[in-house]
Amino acid sequence: MSYQFDFAWASQYAPQIAKGIMITVELTVVGGLLGVALGTACAWSRALGPSWLKPVVATYVELIRNTPFLIQLFFIFFGLPSLGVQMNELTAANIAMVINLGAYSCEIIRAGIQATPKGQFEAGASLAMTPFETFRHVVLVPSLQRIWPALSSQVVIVMLGSAVVSQIAVEDLTFAANFIQSRTFRAFEAYIVSTLIYLALAILLRQAMRGIGTILFPKRAAR
Repeated sequence: MSYQFDFAWASQYAPQIAKGIMITVELTVVGGLLGVALGTACAWSRALGPSWLKPVVATYVELIRNTPFLIQLFFIFFGLPSLGVQMNELTAANIAMVINLGAYSCEIIRAGIQATPKGQFEAGASLAMTPFETFRHVVLVPSLQRIWPALSSQVVIVMLGSAVVSQIAVEDLTFAANFIQSRTFRAFEAYIVSTLIYLALAILLRQAMRGIGTILFPKRAAR
């Protein structure tokens, strides 16, 4: 007996799908912006920061990079309330994504910083710049330019990894797919639709990151 596809439910559950897409996009934007900012700060700390701060940041990076994202999410959402830190599921998901991307982007950005020629640091010092000014004006932009493709890929990976936030009842795209299949019993069709949407989101996000790169690094785009 051949399987009969049925997508008649699509129009009925379009609002749930749209809401799931919007929450997934929100998680990606918040996690991407704050996660890269955190990663940049941590990369500076590990590469150029004070000696006392380096082991602290290294411990954070290794802890996050060597534990599952789902466990990190559960720790934030279920563990922290036992210490008196209360938050809703969307806030917990945002924090988990920022912390996760911060650790991974830290190592990516640090690689770009460490590839900076020593002469650029000396040039900054010769212009009477402070170490922070040298980092901001001389080192950071070329470093980001070198690692932008890798950083873009990591942001896409984090966006796809956001699917697990449905485990704490965040109403993202995966939550919508689970909800639809539980009501229609058309699991195959529900997950086909969610898969295609995630694929489209990943392609659009990669293109958006490429566009941002051309704005931030016009010389690279020209080459």
